Amino acid sequence: MKTVKQLLDEKGRDVWTVTPDSTVFDALKLMADKNIGAVVVTDAKGICGIMSERDYARKVVLHGRSSRTTPVSEIMTERVLVVRPDQTVQECMALMTRKRLRHLPVVEDGELVGIISIGDVVKAILSEQEFMIDQLETYIMGHRITQT
Repeated sequence: MKTVKQLLDEKGRDVWTVTPDSTVFDALKLMADKNIGAVVVTDAKGICGIMSERDYARKVVLHGRSSRTTPVSEIMTERVLVVRPDQTVQECMALMTRKRLRHLPVVEDGELVGIISIGDVVKAILSEQEFMIDQLETYIMGHRITQT
């Protein structure tokens, strides 16, 4: 089973962060520039939140607030679930499904070392399943050849 570390090794470890006092507009601009769906919010103590497109849609747009004046701290999700590099992709999928999350920061020894999205997890699981199917087909075909 693939681990989060292996997933990060393949996809990269870039994590884009903003501070709690950054404006929502600046966070959205960063997300658009980097083609990502969430940014981790950090301060001197470490991770203090995460802001996603969903937070923006539900907490700014629907409330008629201005993204240019609203600080990220007012709309970010403060209770951030994180995963470790040694956890499996399947564990992450279960957590994301159960908690209805789309992004999970990856923390090792108290340091932010990456972030994975639901898309990353689904892609990794599908890749593993395709590999397993190929292996089974090869085994079955080889078994048939030796029996004929």
